Amino acid sequence: MKPLTLTSYDSPMGEFLIGGHNEHVYFVKLGEVDDRHSWLEKWRNKHSVDEPLHDLEAFPDVKQEFDRYFNDGLTNFTFKTEMIGTDFQKRVWQVLNEIPYGEQWTYKDIAEAINHPKAIRAVGGAINKNPISIAVPCHRVIGSDGSLTGYASGLNHKKFLLHHETKSSNWLHQTS
Repeated sequence: MKPLTLTSYDSPMGEFLIGGHNEHVYFVKLGEVDDRHSWLEKWRNKHSVDEPLHDLEAFPDVKQEFDRYFNDGLTNFTFKTEMIGTDFQKRVWQVLNEIPYGEQWTYKDIAEAINHPKAIRAVGGAINKNPISIAVPCHRVIGSDGSLTGYASGLNHKKFLLHHETKSSNWLHQTS
């Protein structure tokens, strides 16, 4: 069984649940406490993870990067992750990291980037399973018509993040 350390982070969007072991983050989950608890139990069972150790001081570098993201316009996260998923999901999640800050790609763009242009629905499924919110930026994926489609943490949070990044991105370009 894999060990698991849990901590929380208070963001402008609400509390995040951060889980991992040593320096590697397995997930960053946003949402209501009951939803996070239910998600965590399913995730632990699926991935054979030990009973979690709660440590409010864990992952200080991750919390610092989120502070910078929300306050200073940090555009790239550098904390260590261990993405737990299928090979297909990992390929999709890797491409998510290639979406530049302040930009949006479509599900079709992602499918083409992994050389599976017809796998748009499968890409959507993989994006929905992204375990590391914000740092692996699935919120930057929109529908082909420009609509804000699905976001596991809710469309209100997706709108908040896209607005935050567009505002920060415009500011970054103005100061360059």
